[in-house]
Amino acid sequence: SEKTPLTAIAVTKICERVCRETGADPAIFTLLMGDRKTVGQKLADDPRIPLVSATGSTNMGFNVAKAVNGRLGRTILELGGNNALIVTPSADLEMATQSIFFGAVGTAGQRCTSTRRVIMHESVASKVRNKLLGGYKTLAIGNPLDRKTVMGPLIDRNAVDMVQHSIQRLKDEGGEVLYGGERLTVPGDCYMKPCLATAKPDFEIVKHETFGPLLYLMTYRDFDEAMAIHNDVPQGLTSSIFTNDVREAEKFVSAVGSDCGIANVNTGTSGAEIGGAFGGEKQTGGGRESGSDCWKMYMRRQTNTINFSSELPLAQGIQFGAGEGSSTV
Repeated sequence: SEKTPLTAIAVTKICERVCRETGADPAIFTLLMGDRKTVGQKLADDPRIPLVSATGSTNMGFNVAKAVNGRLGRTILELGGNNALIVTPSADLEMATQSIFFGAVGTAGQRCTSTRRVIMHESVASKVRNKLLGGYKTLAIGNPLDRKTVMGPLIDRNAVDMVQHSIQRLKDEGGEVLYGGERLTVPGDCYMKPCLATAKPDFEIVKHETFGPLLYLMTYRDFDEAMAIHNDVPQGLTSSIFTNDVREAEKFVSAVGSDCGIANVNTGTSGAEIGGAFGGEKQTGGGRESGSDCWKMYMRRQTNTINFSSELPLAQGIQFGAGEGSSTV
């Protein structure tokens, strides 16, 4: 990203050092820094690049796919996530609320795996809501280099504006802000209080990913309703359920359960994916960027049939004679 150049430069330097230590050419890692016009579009359009792997918003993914597929290239897209966590009646509520808290406010809600929606059974909804409110009200916001800080800034002022806009849209549709959402007037103007709000599954704003600390709370009556709410968004990256009912857990990870690329049980939507086949479904883009299938995505597949004999065996026992156009079976 053009918004995080120092991080990209630091990672590239590490890769170059490892290459030199192992005798590889450091040029295999090349850093190009720029925006869509100066770098992104040129990479997507260039026929010399057979595969483009891109991480970003769903809109970005549509543009990349259109350009690359238009020249019959291949793409690996890791796009938006509208990740939900289901809290069932049998759930360990302490574990569940800790996971929700970490997933929603960790890195200020700026992970593709951040928790965006919490779907609570109506019998435990008030307890979960009160636990979350207690955590949000005592949250330490500030310099991310301070160990006492739990939530730091958003990436820039535009990101704060975007979250503020989503909060207003939520209110306009009938949602209620339970806590937070205010911009904090501190140097840099990139800080805000995380927002905890109630919403209905059919709100238009709920269908879209807001890349920041905005968490929607909603309730359900039975498991089928929970799954219907869970899957009723265009994105499909990561998902989670907290339950001690093995039937609910197995149904959640089955073909009739979560339609996401990642489905977790009794752990949150964010932070448990290291080493796994990371990626999503639906408008999250498809393809995997790590784990067992990752290397296959970056390879070119070729099938070979090699004949080392002096004869040419043909299908169906066909034999060609010496005469022109003759054959015997």
